Amino acid sequence: MMRSLYSGVSGLKNHQVRMDVIGNNISNVNTNGFKSERVSFQDMISQTTSGAAEPKDNIGGVNPKQIGLGMMVASIDKIMSQGALQTTEKNTDLAITGEGFFILAKGDKKFYSRAGNFDVDQDGNLVTPQNGFRVQGWNATVDAQGTRNLLTNGTEEGIVIPLYSKEPAKETSFVRYKSNLNSAVPSVPDNATNEERYKMITDPDPNKRRGHITSINVYDDQGNEQTLKMYIWKSDANRWTASVSMSGAEQLTLDVAGSNGQNTQVPGNTRLQLNFTPDGKLISASDGQDMDNQDEVTAKLSFRIAGNPEVKNVELRLGQSGMTEGVTQFSSAFTTKAVEQDGYPMGYMESFTIDPSGTVTGIYSNGVQQPIARIAMANFTNPEGLVKAGENNFIVSNNSGDPMVGEAGVAGLGKMNAGFLEMSNVDLADSFTDMIVTQRGFQANSRSITTSDQMLQELLGLKR
Repeated sequence: MMRSLYSGVSGLKNHQVRMDVIGNNISNVNTNGFKSERVSFQDMISQTTSGAAEPKDNIGGVNPKQIGLGMMVASIDKIMSQGALQTTEKNTDLAITGEGFFILAKGDKKFYSRAGNFDVDQDGNLVTPQNGFRVQGWNATVDAQGTRNLLTNGTEEGIVIPLYSKEPAKETSFVRYKSNLNSAVPSVPDNATNEERYKMITDPDPNKRRGHITSINVYDDQGNEQTLKMYIWKSDANRWTASVSMSGAEQLTLDVAGSNGQNTQVPGNTRLQLNFTPDGKLISASDGQDMDNQDEVTAKLSFRIAGNPEVKNVELRLGQSGMTEGVTQFSSAFTTKAVEQDGYPMGYMESFTIDPSGTVTGIYSNGVQQPIARIAMANFTNPEGLVKAGENNFIVSNNSGDPMVGEAGVAGLGKMNAGFLEMSNVDLADSFTDMIVTQRGFQANSRSITTSDQMLQELLGLKR
C-alpha cells in the first residue's frame, strides 16, 4: 500500500519538473536564439516478488513478478533545431542559418550563443549590449604594401570596427584599359601637325573621327588627383599610335619591357605603337625600341610630380595578347576607356556591412571598401551537451566536445544573415499540448495518492 503512495509522490514531483520546463519554454517564446527543452521520463527500480523460472520437461516457464516503485526524470533534452528569422534592418544584428554558434568572450572565458543582437561600443568593439561580452573573430592586418589581409588560421580575438577612422591615400599602381578602336576609320597622316591630329581625333562627326581620347583620374601617395589622358589614333592598317599626358606631372616617359629581357628606355618618349591582328586582337605594344608581346601587354609610365623629386610609375595594362578582353580593333564605334585604377585619396570609414561569410567590410568616404574583420563561428560534436549559462549563452561541458572554430559556410558551419535575428524555437502549440498532458498526469497521480489514502483509512477502520 505504501508503495503506491510513494509511486504517486514520484509522479507528482516529476510531472511538476516537466511543468517547470514547459513553463520556462513558454516564458522564453520571444527570447532570441533560445532553444527549447523537453523532459523524458523513465520508470524507477522495480521490486521483484517472484523470480522467473525456466521451462521443465513437464512444466512451462514462469515469468517474474515485479512491482514498480514509481518513475523518475530520465533526461531534460535541448532541442537545437533552427528558429525562425526575424528581420530587424539593423546591420549589427546577425542570425545563423544552419549549424554553429557565435563565440563571445569575457576576458579569457569563452561563451557560445545563437543570439546575434550585437552592437558597437565607444571603442569600436563588437559586443553584446546586455553584458559587454566581445564577439570573437579575426581582424584584418595591413602588410608593408598597405594591403589588408584576413588570416583566419590564427587564434580568434575581439572584433574591432573602427568607425570614422582614416583610410590612408593609396598611390595608383596600374590603369586597366578595356575598349574598342574602330578599324573602319582612315589613318592619320604621319606628317599631320599636332593641331591637325587633335582635330581628327576629336571631330564631332563620328564618321570623320580617326581616333579617340580616354581620361581617368589617378592619385599620388598623398592622395592628390591627377588626370591621365591617352590620345589614340589610327596610324596604319592594324596599327594605332597612343600618346599620354598627365596634369601636374613632368618628365613623362613611356617604356615597354622587351620580350628578350632587354629594356632600352628613351627618356621623354610619350608614345606607344599598338599592333593588332587582322581579326582585331591586340598582339603587341612597342615604344620604338622594345616590343612587348607577352601574355599581358603592358607599358610603364614614369613621371615626376612637381615639387617631388621621386620618380613615380604607373603600369598601363592594355590586355592579353591575342585575346579580346582588353583593347581591341573591330569595325564598330569607339569605346576606348580606362576602366580601372587602384589609387584613391584619404577617406573616413562611414559605415560597414557584414556578408554571409561573416566578413565585415568598411565603406569609406572616398568610395573604397576594405575588409575589416571576419566573425568566427564554432560548432560541437554534441551541441545538446552544452550547459546553459544564462543571458542566451552556453558553455562547454564534459559531453559537448571541444569547440571546432571556423568561418561561416565552411566545414559544415552555417551562414550569417545581417539585419536578422533568430527567434526562439519554442512551438506554442506543442507546449500547450504538453501542458495539458502534464496536467492530466499530475492529476492522475494525485488521485492514486488519494485512493491509496482511502484504502489505508479503510484498513485502519477494520479494528473498529
